[in-house]
Amino acid sequence: MTSAWHGPLEQLDPWRYRIPIGYKDGMRVPGRIYASPELIGQIKQDQAPEQVANVATLPGIVGESLAMPDIHWGYGFCIGGVAATDPESGGVVSPGGVGYDINCGVRLLRTNLQAKDVDKHKEKLIRELFATVPAGVGKGGKYRFKVAGIRDILEGGARWAVGEGLGWPSDLDYCEAGGALDGADPDAVSQRACERGNDQCGTLGSGNHFLELQEVQEIIDPHTAEVFGLDRGQLVVMIHSGSRGLGYQVCDDAIRALRDLPARHGITLPDRQLVCAPVNSPEGQRYLAAMRAAANFAWANRQLLMHQVRELFAGFFSRSAEDLGMELIYDVAHNIAKIEQHTVDGRTMTLCVHRKGATRAFAAGHPELPTRYKSVGQPVIIPGDMGRASYVLVGAEGAMRETFGSACHGAGRVMSRSAAVRSAKGRSIARELADQGVIALARDREGLAEEQPQAYKDVSLVVKAVAGAGLAKIVARNRPLAVIKG
Repeated sequence: MTSAWHGPLEQLDPWRYRIPIGYKDGMRVPGRIYASPELIGQIKQDQAPEQVANVATLPGIVGESLAMPDIHWGYGFCIGGVAATDPESGGVVSPGGVGYDINCGVRLLRTNLQAKDVDKHKEKLIRELFATVPAGVGKGGKYRFKVAGIRDILEGGARWAVGEGLGWPSDLDYCEAGGALDGADPDAVSQRACERGNDQCGTLGSGNHFLELQEVQEIIDPHTAEVFGLDRGQLVVMIHSGSRGLGYQVCDDAIRALRDLPARHGITLPDRQLVCAPVNSPEGQRYLAAMRAAANFAWANRQLLMHQVRELFAGFFSRSAEDLGMELIYDVAHNIAKIEQHTVDGRTMTLCVHRKGATRAFAAGHPELPTRYKSVGQPVIIPGDMGRASYVLVGAEGAMRETFGSACHGAGRVMSRSAAVRSAKGRSIARELADQGVIALARDREGLAEEQPQAYKDVSLVVKAVAGAGLAKIVARNRPLAVIKG
C-alpha cells in the first residue's frame, strides 16, 4: 500500500467528510468521502483521499468529487470513486474513472431452495460448480468465438446471449441498462482485445471475482425483500465478474491513445493516470464506444456464467432451473461511465457519470427501473468477503440528491494483495474458512491468501455508513456457505 494521507478532512456529520476546495491547486469542486469515524482511520492509511482531490480538478466536473466508504487506492481514480462531468461545459471522460476491468459487476440469483436443505450437499455442489465454471488467470471456457462472433457480443451484451437461448427473456428486465449499452462500436475495439476475449466469455477470471452460495440470514426490510423475492433461510447465488482480458485491453489501448491529448486541449492534470478526453471530442466518443462494447462483453459474460449455474443446478437437483425458481434478482455494474440525466442545483443536466468501484443506486420511481421494482427502488448488491456477510440494499432518494444515484460496491481492501499473501504465510486460509463453515475453492493457494477476509474492511461497517448517509437502505444480510475464487 502507499503511505498514509495527512491532508485536511473536515467532518460534516457522522457519515460525511469533506476535502476543502482550497486544499489543492486546480480543484474545481470539493471532495466528499462517505464514511464513519470507525472507518476513516483505515481510509487515511493510503493516498486514496489524495485521488479524490485530484479528480476534483477534472474539467467540467459538477457537484463534488465523491468517494464511497469502501474507498481505497486505485489507478487514477480511487476505487469507490464517483464523478460526474458536464459534456456541454468541456466535461471529460477518463479511462481511469472506469478502470481496467470495465463493467466488473455482480448479479444475484434467487432459488426456492432452503439453505438448510442443501447444507449436507453443499460441498459436492460447490465442487461440481468448481469443475464446471472456468476460473483463474487467463482461464478460457467452453464458449469460443471468432472475431465475427465477438462483434455480436460487443454489440448485444446479455441481449445477444438471451437471443442465443443462453438465458430467459426476463433476465434482461433485471439487468442494469437491460444488459447492453447502446452506442457500442466493435470497430473501436482492437484486434488484440478481441483475441484476448475469444474464449473468456462465460468465465470468472481471477482476483476478487467469485461465485458464491449464500443463505439469506436476516431480513431487515420485509416489504422490499418480498418485492425482491428474498426470504429468510433461502439459498441464493452471487456471481462477481467483469470483462476479463478484453476489457483490460480496451482500457490499456485507450490510456495509450489518450496519453498526449490533455496537453493538446490545454488540460493540466495533477496525475497522468487521470488521462482524459472531452466527452464531445472524437477521442472521447471513441473511448466511450469501446468502453460500451467491453461493458456489453461483461454483461454477456455474467449471463453465460449464470446460464452454466442454472444448467448445473438443474442436473444436480434433477429439476429444471425454472422449477428451482432460479430467477435473476438484479445485475449491477461497478466500473463504468454512463451518460445519464441528473438534477444539480435544481437543474436537470445530461452528465457523464463515472462509477469506479461504485454501484448504481436509483431510488423508487426512476424510469430506468423494471416495473416490479418501481415502487421500492433498485436492488443494490454489496458483496463482502469470503468469511463475512454480503448485503442486499435498495437505492434511496439521498443517492439521487447527493451521489448521482450511486452507492458503495463492496467492502474495500485494507491490505494489498502482496501484503495479504505475506500475512497468510504459515496459515491455511481454506482451513480457517472451513472452521467458520465456509467451503472455499481456488485454483491456487495464493488466490485465497490474496482474498482472505482480513484483507478487507468489515462490510457491515461500510454498509452501515451508506445507510446512515441515506444513499441506500438495507434489505437483507446473506452469509457465505461456499465460494469459488479464481
